[in-house]
Amino acid sequence: MEYNFSRKLAELKPSAIREIFKSLTDPEIISFAAGNPAPESFPVDELAKISADIFANNSTAALQYSITEGYGPLREAVAVRQKAKFNIGTAGDSTLIVSGGQQGIELACKVFCNEGDTIICENPSFIGSLNSFRSNGINVVGVELEADGINIRELDETLKQNPRTKLLYVIPTFQNPAGITTSIEKRREILRLAKKYNVVILEDNPYGELRFRGEDVPTLKSMDTEGRVIYCSSFSKILSAGMRVGFVIANEQIISKMAVGKQGEDVHTNIFFQMLCHRYMTECDIDAHIEDIRSIYRHKCDLMLDCIERYVPRDIVTFTRPEGGLFIWGTVKDCDDVTPIVQRLIAKKVAVVPGSAFNCDTSKKSSSFRLNYSTPSDEQIIEGVKRLGSVFQELK
Repeated sequence: MEYNFSRKLAELKPSAIREIFKSLTDPEIISFAAGNPAPESFPVDELAKISADIFANNSTAALQYSITEGYGPLREAVAVRQKAKFNIGTAGDSTLIVSGGQQGIELACKVFCNEGDTIICENPSFIGSLNSFRSNGINVVGVELEADGINIRELDETLKQNPRTKLLYVIPTFQNPAGITTSIEKRREILRLAKKYNVVILEDNPYGELRFRGEDVPTLKSMDTEGRVIYCSSFSKILSAGMRVGFVIANEQIISKMAVGKQGEDVHTNIFFQMLCHRYMTECDIDAHIEDIRSIYRHKCDLMLDCIERYVPRDIVTFTRPEGGLFIWGTVKDCDDVTPIVQRLIAKKVAVVPGSAFNCDTSKKSSSFRLNYSTPSDEQIIEGVKRLGSVFQELK
């Protein structure tokens, strides 16, 4: 039969990253295309012990329905840690446990936006969020990124031209895909413009704990005095991506509405994994664990950058030098569309993600591509960058 799909999904394209994953069944392909945490970063032994104890002594709570807002002890532990680490949380704020940070982003969109409303995003931006916005019938408008964050002049003009803007979505720290961090000056300007045009800021910070160089920059949420910022993060990059446990901190009125929306999606986040996260946070040395992860990523990032310096002609390609997170952003000089180069890389058995996958305007091409260093082994990083360099040497 012929199917008539909803307008929300009819024109929505699958994630380019998920499509690239399909090619990775070839064992010879070295993938720089993922955004997965390093497998060696998972605290398997500790999680196994805690899991066994939960099932031995608290199995009913772990296997039963729970409340939508989240496991109470975990909500409290998250609020305490975010206040201590990032100065996040005021008397008017509340915490919601969600099924990965992605759900928090999607719920914020549902709570504030009607079909045809606008969300302004950095361009490029995280494909998962962009597709979530599009699936809700939202007009996604991009503002170009600069080396120190979103272009403030362009943001001001874009807000002026789009009076139906409800949310401003940003990833200020170790941005996905570009890997850059927004300066404190631009963060202040973002807050100023959000107040000027009366829009809510959706701050996505899944990588904030993963700084391995430089100094921390205050989160937008920590600078918010009006309840204007919705803060999303998760345990995906510090404990386990597969657990799908994230959290949102925002004004309690916003959290109350998001909880109602969540009830219609999944009732509540997996309660066993919530209990597991809480026990790990309160019984293990999570700060030491995160420091170990930072060491892993510092090494992997430095190795990839060293190999790039050695094997890739820098008169053809430029690269960002992140201070944390998972990604390096490459830009090809005098190039309108990097797609043919990405295809040549696949033929050389190395996978990257073309920058067009992260464009707010899906019709536009890109001269950039994203590299991930957290997932591949050291040997794969070295060999993969060699292959990358050989393609650009051929182009040269």
